[in-house]
Amino acid sequence: MTPVPSPCINLCEMDQATGFCRGCMRTIDEIVSWGQASDQYKRAVWEQIRAREDAIDFK
Repeated sequence: MTPVPSPCINLCEMDQATGFCRGCMRTIDEIVSWGQASDQYKRAVWEQIRAREDAIDFK
């Protein structure tokens, strides 16, 4: 099994309205936890990111 890639795209800007990074769509807690997180956690975050992308229209 391969490591779960980070969703970071080096566009780090937190959106105050949603609490998500405009680049990777993670919360600050998810970003901070990522380095030490299990692959299971990372996959769950990726699922949340996909749901957020569908639900939020950043301008």
